[in-house]
Amino acid sequence: MIAALQMYDWPEFREATDLWWKAIADCLGVDIALSRPVDFTAPWVRDDLLFAQTCGYPFTHALKGRVTYAGTPHYAADGCAGPNYCSIVMARKQKPLEGFRGGVAAVNTPDSMSGMLALKLVFAPLAEDGRFFATAVETGGHLASLAAVQSGRADVCAIDCVCVEMARRHRPAALEGLVEIARSPSVPGLPWITRAGDVEEIRAALRRVFADRALADVRRALLLTGFSDLPAGAYDRITVLEAAMERAGGLKLL
Repeated sequence: MIAALQMYDWPEFREATDLWWKAIADCLGVDIALSRPVDFTAPWVRDDLLFAQTCGYPFTHALKGRVTYAGTPHYAADGCAGPNYCSIVMARKQKPLEGFRGGVAAVNTPDSMSGMLALKLVFAPLAEDGRFFATAVETGGHLASLAAVQSGRADVCAIDCVCVEMARRHRPAALEGLVEIARSPSVPGLPWITRAGDVEEIRAALRRVFADRALADVRRALLLTGFSDLPAGAYDRITVLEAAMERAGGLKLL
């Protein structure tokens, strides 16, 4: 069995993440340490996946029908509302979106809801024949996208609002010289998934750890305030937004 929680696994959060998972594992009656493989996507397709968190875009695309949804966490971050979240579009200068035409976009990964599709959804209405930016650079992560805009290597990026809150609290230098210029449409946040686990047992364990007063500091450290068991089809909002954008002409990035 494997468990992995790498989506918000900055070094500043790892101690709390380990404690959080240990509490969940204890409720499930398993003794499994968190895995942190270099390829953070690898656990998602393993047959022995007990618990993980993935991005909404892989969940609705590459992982569709291959994993079982377990729940959606709520975060204490500006831009979050219950199980929903948005991306914050950052730049060095405050100006109308049209002013970024012909610029360079920074994208964390080509399959990211928060860093790729969110950026498309914001700028696609301004695109002509699918074009708005002169080019895009793939950075590999949200912090790297922020750094690319800070340095002038790129002009704009879309950042998961939870990551922005994490940076405000722990890495304010990552936001220095940057301003918010827009926000993406809100969609369900990064889901917890399983392949080998009993989803009802997992949800029962989650309810227990969220109710455990002894874990209040751990939850606070991880910005966690609760979780939702969303209805089937809730994540279709991502594919519906994408399809509507593409029908309107889309936006080419990478």
